Amino acid sequence: MAALSIISRTASRRGVRALGVVAASAALALSASGSALACNINEFSAKAQCDGDNGVISVTDVDPAGIPATVTVTLKSTGEQVGQETVKGSKEGTTVTFAVDWQPNTEYRVHVKADRYVDEYIKPDVTTPSTPCKTEDTPTPTPTPSESSSTPSDETESPAPEPSTSAPAPSQPESTAPAAVPGDNAPSPAAGESNLAETGASSNTGMIAGIAAALVVVGGGAVFFGLRRRGANSNR
Repeated sequence: MAALSIISRTASRRGVRALGVVAASAALALSASGSALACNINEFSAKAQCDGDNGVISVTDVDPAGIPATVTVTLKSTGEQVGQETVKGSKEGTTVTFAVDWQPNTEYRVHVKADRYVDEYIKPDVTTPSTPCKTEDTPTPTPTPSESSSTPSDETESPAPEPSTSAPAPSQPESTAPAAVPGDNAPSPAAGESNLAETGASSNTGMIAGIAAALVVVGGGAVFFGLRRRGANSNR
């Protein structure tokens, strides 16, 4: 009986020890599992990129536990805060963006604060690309006209002169016949008749000559009778 009692106490002790080992193992497993599920800085990433013509810094949180974290972006050279956002991670990843009017090759620091788990900067710091998101518009050069288009062709006809709207200047009148010499008893013919007589262009030349001869005779007679009458008066 004594031997059985000793064996029973030994088995009980061994059972308690085995139970303690199992409990300790479970506690270690839970502790390791809790550490694995806890948020850490390696679950955060940041980069600078372009969103159309605007520059942004995007931060992604892939924490499967979804612990809220406060993300702060500052300019490394001056410490000026650019923006601050709260992100709740997920297994697929949750991203927040910060609009930044950044210049090429500028460095920014991204700090993460997640409860008691994380309180540090993402490594390495974020450096913007070497080219801006929006390029300056270059003016389109004006095409230079070719010599063929700028030099007029020799075969091009010169434009016809426009008709003059002013009335033509009146022609100079023909020269008139010279005036008759004073003292001539014969009547001087008209200017137009003299010209026609000289050129023989009138069909009445003979009639005009006859009339002129008659006038000469009449004039001579008048002079003759006038002289006789004057002589008769002087004899008295």
